[in-house]
Amino acid sequence: MREARAEDARNQARQLIRDLLGEERPTVATLARESERALGAERTRRCLDLVRWAPLTRRSAELAALAGLLIGTRELGTGWWERSRGGKLPPPDEVVWSSTAIEPWVDLTVLEMLAAWIADDSADARWGGAVGSVDLNSWQAEDRVRLPAGVKPGERLVVSFDAGGRLDAVVVRRADDGLGSNLDFSSLRYSRPAEAQWSWGVAAGLGPHPLEGEDPDPYAAQVDRSSADTLRSWALRHGATVEQTGDPWRRKGEVVAAIERVDWMWRSGEWFAWWRAVSALVDGDGPQLAARMDDMDAAT
Repeated sequence: MREARAEDARNQARQLIRDLLGEERPTVATLARESERALGAERTRRCLDLVRWAPLTRRSAELAALAGLLIGTRELGTGWWERSRGGKLPPPDEVVWSSTAIEPWVDLTVLEMLAAWIADDSADARWGGAVGSVDLNSWQAEDRVRLPAGVKPGERLVVSFDAGGRLDAVVVRRADDGLGSNLDFSSLRYSRPAEAQWSWGVAAGLGPHPLEGEDPDPYAAQVDRSSADTLRSWALRHGATVEQTGDPWRRKGEVVAAIERVDWMWRSGEWFAWWRAVSALVDGDGPQLAARMDDMDAAT
C-alpha cells in the first residue's frame, strides 16, 4: 500500500512536469537550459550557484525551487525580478544576489523564499489578491476570515493557505441575519509555480543531481564506512530490500541514491530517525551523525 501511494504521487508529479516542462523525468540539464531561456544566463548561473552551495540532501529541494521560479517567470515575465514592492520588499534580483533573508520567509533558503514569493504573485495575478489566510491544519469551515466591507451573500472570496495555494470562502447569511463565510474546500488550488516546485521535487527525487562543471564531484566523496554499514544494515533489518539499499555504501552518491530508493517517508515513524542520521552522513556532519545514531540506539 505504501509503495503504491508513493508511486501514485510520482506518477502525478511526472504528469505535471510533462505538462509544465515537456518531460516526464526531469533532469538538471533540462531545468538549467529552460531556466536560461526564461530567467537569463546570469540569473540562472546565480541560482545554480545557490544550488551548488546547499547540502546534497537539500539539492533536490533547491532545484525544485528553481523549477517554480522558471514557471513563474514564464507567467509573469522577467520584469518580476526587477520590481520592488512599495518600498517594503526589495526586487527579487537584489535578494538572489545578496542572499539576504526577508520577512516573512526567513525560515526558508533564498531559492525557496523566491519560489514562495513568485508562487504567491502568480496566484494573485490569476485569482486576485487574497482577503486573508487560513491554516488548513484545522478544517473548520465557518468564519475563518474577516469579511471585507460591502460583501453580499453568495459572493466568493479568495483565501490563501500556503505559498501559491488558494481556496474560496463563500459569503453566507447566518440565522441571526448577520453575514459569515464558509470555506469551500473543493476549491483548493495551487498556482503553476507552486505545482512545478512540488512536482519537480517528487518526480526527480533526492538524486543524485550532479551539476555541470562540478570538480570535484561532491557525490564521489567518501563517507564514514562504519556508520554507513550500520545505517545500511538498519534499513535492511527494518524492511528495505537489497535492491533498494544497493551495495555497501562508500560514496555520498551511493547513499543519496539508496535514500531515494527506500522511500523512507512512506514507511513507519521510526524511519524518520534513520533519515536524520543518514542525512548527517551525506552532509558530513559528524556531531549530528553521532547524536542521531545515539537516538536510534536508544529507541531499539
